[in-house]
Amino acid sequence: MQLFVVQRILGLLLCLFSISMLPPMLVSWWYDDGAFNGFLDAFLVILVSGLALWLPVRRHRRELRLRDGFVIVFMFWVALGLSGSLPLLVSKIADMSVTDAVFESISGLTTTGATVIENIDALPHSILFYRQQLQWLGGMGIIVLAVAILPMLGVGGMQLYRAETPGPMKDNKLTPRITETAKALWYIYLGLTIVCALAYWLAGMGPFDAVSHSFSTVAIGGFSTHDASLGYFDNPWVEAVAVVFMTIAGINFAIHFLAFRSRSPRPYLGDTELKTYVVLLICVSLISSLYLFYSETFPTFASALRHGIFQSVSISTTSGFTTSGYYTWPSFLPVMLLFASFVGGCAGSTGGGLKVIRVVLLYKQGKREIMRLIHPNAQVPIKINGASMPSRVVDAVWGFFATYVATFSFMMLALLALGLDQVTAFSAVAACINNLGPGLGSVGANYAELGDGAKWILSLAMLLGRLEIFTLLVILTPSFWRG
Repeated sequence: MQLFVVQRILGLLLCLFSISMLPPMLVSWWYDDGAFNGFLDAFLVILVSGLALWLPVRRHRRELRLRDGFVIVFMFWVALGLSGSLPLLVSKIADMSVTDAVFESISGLTTTGATVIENIDALPHSILFYRQQLQWLGGMGIIVLAVAILPMLGVGGMQLYRAETPGPMKDNKLTPRITETAKALWYIYLGLTIVCALAYWLAGMGPFDAVSHSFSTVAIGGFSTHDASLGYFDNPWVEAVAVVFMTIAGINFAIHFLAFRSRSPRPYLGDTELKTYVVLLICVSLISSLYLFYSETFPTFASALRHGIFQSVSISTTSGFTTSGYYTWPSFLPVMLLFASFVGGCAGSTGGGLKVIRVVLLYKQGKREIMRLIHPNAQVPIKINGASMPSRVVDAVWGFFATYVATFSFMMLALLALGLDQVTAFSAVAACINNLGPGLGSVGANYAELGDGAKWILSLAMLLGRLEIFTLLVILTPSFWRG
C-alpha cells in the first residue's frame, strides 16, 4: 500500500471538491439569502484540509495500483460525505445536527434523494442549489471527473475509474486513453443537463428551478427545491420532460457515446440490457396506470395514466421524484414499485439498484441451470448481445447478488433492533441501498422521524449502494491488506 501516494491524491481531490462551494456562494450573493458565510467557511476548511494532506507528500509520484484505487475511492467518499455536510452544518438557517447534515450530504452525493428536511420551500436559494449540485456531482461520479483532471497533475486514472464505475464489466474503455473516456462521459452528461434545463424552462419552470431540477434529473437523484417535489408544479409538460430525461439517464452512457460518435441510433437497437430496461419500464407503467384507474385512485384514465407512468419511471430508475404520494397508493402498487427499484437502471448509468444487466444475467443463469437438470452434459453458454459471457463475469454477478442480500438483511435487522416497524425498516434499507430515496411507512415523505442510529446505518447503505458494495467491503478483508 502506497500510503503517501494515497494521501497526496486524497489531498488533491479535496482541493478539487472545495471548488464546488463557489457556485452556491454566487447564488447566495445573487439572492442575498444570508448563507454566503457558511459556504465561504466550508470552502476554506475543505481547501486547507486538502492542502494540509497534499503539501507534505506532494513529491511522491508513483503509478497507482488497484489497491490504491479502492482505498482512495473509499476514503474520498467518506471525506466527501463529511465535507459536504459543512455548509448545512454551519448555516444557522438550515439548523441541522451533525447526523442530519451528514445524512443529507451523503444522500445528495450518492444520488439517493432521501431527505431529513421537512420544510424545503423555506430554505435559502443557495442551499437549495447546493443540494441539487451535490447530486449532479455524484451522478456521474466525482472520481470519474477527477480521472479527467488528475493526469494533468501527474496522477494516473485507470485504477480510480475501475473502483468507481458502476456495473459488472468495468474494464471496457470507450477510447484508448482512460482520461479521454472520462472526458467523453462528462461531456455527454453536461450536454444532457443543459438540454434538460432548457426543456424544463420551456415546459414552464422558472430558470432557477429548471437548472436545479436538471441537475437532479440527469443524475437520477430526486432532490427537489420544493417539499411537494415535481408535484409542486402540477404541470404535465414538466412531468413529461422528467420522464424522458430520467429514462435517458438510466441508459448506459457508453451507448450514448457510441451513438453520438457514430451519428446513428444503431447502438441503441441491438443492446440486450437496453431492450430489457425499456420493456420493464413499459410493463410497470401499464400495470400501475391500469390499477390506479380500476381502483378509482384517480377519477379519469388520463390522470391515472399520467401519474402511473411518471411514478413508475421515477421509482424504477431510482430517481425518486414524486407527483403523488405513491406510498399511499392502494394494495400491491407501492411494494411493486419498490421492487422495481431493485432492478434499477442500466450499468454505466447514473441509476441505482442491482442494474439491469445483472438481473438479465441472473435470469439467464437460472434458465441455464434448469436446462442442465434436463440435459446434464449440455454446454449452454450465456450470451449478451450475441457474445458468450465469461464465467468470471457470471460468477461475479452471483457473488455480488449474494453479498447484496446478506448486507441488506443485516442492515434491515439492525433497523428492526432499533425499534422501526417492518415496513419502514425494509423500505428504508431498500430505498437507500438502491439509491432511490422515498420509501414506505414512516419514510414515505422524509426521514426526519428516524433516530440518529438509524440514519447512520442508512448513510452506510447509501454509500454501499453507490459504490456497489464490493468497493467498500473489499478493504475490510484481511487479504486486501496482506497483498
